[in-house]
Amino acid sequence: MKKALTIAGSDSGGGAGIQADLKTFAAHRVYGTSAITAVTAQNTLGVTAVQALPADVVTAQIEAVAGDIGVDAVKTGMLATAAIVEAVAAAIDTLELANVVVDPVMIAKGGDRLLEDEAVTALKAELLRRALVVTPNAQEAEVLAGMPIASLDDAREAARRIFRLGPNAVIIKGGHLPGPDAIDLLYDGRDFLELRGPRIATPNTHGTGCTFAAALAARLALGSSLRAAAEHAKQYVSGAMRAGFAIGGGHGVLDHFWNVPAISLGTPQAAGRQ
Repeated sequence: MKKALTIAGSDSGGGAGIQADLKTFAAHRVYGTSAITAVTAQNTLGVTAVQALPADVVTAQIEAVAGDIGVDAVKTGMLATAAIVEAVAAAIDTLELANVVVDPVMIAKGGDRLLEDEAVTALKAELLRRALVVTPNAQEAEVLAGMPIASLDDAREAARRIFRLGPNAVIIKGGHLPGPDAIDLLYDGRDFLELRGPRIATPNTHGTGCTFAAALAARLALGSSLRAAAEHAKQYVSGAMRAGFAIGGGHGVLDHFWNVPAISLGTPQAAGRQ
């Protein structure tokens, strides 16, 4: 079985972060492991508390997983501090981790900041050049590229700028851009690929960015090309949004198992007679 490692924060509400990543890996029949970078107290309404872990504890988790279970793909999410960003970058080098998907999580769905300013600088200088692909949404791409993004043409220029920071490819997610379609833009340094899908009218959007990057990592672990993995991740997230749950009083969550056959539950007595 292929294995994928998520290096990210924990979401106590279960809709994003480590929890969303592990659900996504499981839905793809990829064995999921984790290195937790921060513990958050959050739900569908927002984040009420954050406690980042020491960088050496994050490194120890990555080493424990890589040294025993193995890693076919890596997905990074909320990294919180510059020290954690630098530790993750060093671990990728030391352990020679491949298929690194960097989701530069900066702001939670409710608007809470999840990445220190110094950590943004470290991410741009240290982590992006170790990534196979980086997957910012439009707001995150504005920070990384140092420019406003209000159109698809803006997104193309931002992708070019982010590519110059060192990743092998850039995917700017288009959910925050105007228009009837949600267009994710893949740039590999030569060509642009538009991943189009109809905009889905739903409040159940908590964890979409985490889920997209995790699905991308899962498919890379399974051996897909980056283009095929990106096309699949787009379709997977769209389906999960359509099947999402209106849980809580804020942004509802995705159904990460929307395309997995439901388990038929029988009574214990019936199971015992089989």
